[in-house]
Amino acid sequence: MLPSLFISHGSPMLALTRTPAHDFLRQLGRTLRPAAVVVISAHWASRQLMVSTSERPETIHDFGGFPRELFECQYPAPGEPELANRLARELDAMPVERGLDHGAWVPLSLMYPAADVPVVSLSLPTGWSNAELATLGERLAVLREENILVVGSGSLTHDLRSIDAIEAPVPDWVSTFADWVHERLISDDRDALLDWQKAPQALANHPTPEHFQPLLVAMGAGGRAERRHHSVEHGVLTMDLYAFT
Repeated sequence: MLPSLFISHGSPMLALTRTPAHDFLRQLGRTLRPAAVVVISAHWASRQLMVSTSERPETIHDFGGFPRELFECQYPAPGEPELANRLARELDAMPVERGLDHGAWVPLSLMYPAADVPVVSLSLPTGWSNAELATLGERLAVLREENILVVGSGSLTHDLRSIDAIEAPVPDWVSTFADWVHERLISDDRDALLDWQKAPQALANHPTPEHFQPLLVAMGAGGRAERRHHSVEHGVLTMDLYAFT
């Protein structure tokens, strides 16, 4: 049975820049071959839960200030309207037509560069509690038995105010929080993770919560956590990937 995944998607330049995280995602896609992907990205926030029923979701370039080559990237993966409409019914989610934001298409374009795996996007409900987000993951867990990959795409640490050169050293306040999360994940301390805002340096690493919250969905959808990748880019973007088996 497939794991659920939490992917730290970092900067949109991950799509073009050969970093350890870039190379890992390319390799990971060779070992996981799902029938479809259901992804919750930090970059589609909404008041209520929504699901994209697009048959051919567009590639959304929801960023600015990057090279022209990044804006020329297209990821023409098909949608899966039948699966999307099923999720809308089962989760009481609003069906909408929407493309793939960079939290979805950047990592998936590395994992499945042929764009031959259908993708369905779920929104991140901003008003939901941590426990409700984990419960959403639990409701998605059945998909893993159907060879559907459940992905939460965010960032283990995400303070863009402190971003530095790509190979900048890692400040203590970043590693302190990342280590705390890692220790709670591998010990399966879900109660602590559902109260993650009380972790040391939590607010410094996440001035807003949306990049951490997809981890809670992925956690709910799977079992024990295993860290498959660890690296840091720009000093403050921890690129960790966790599989919940």
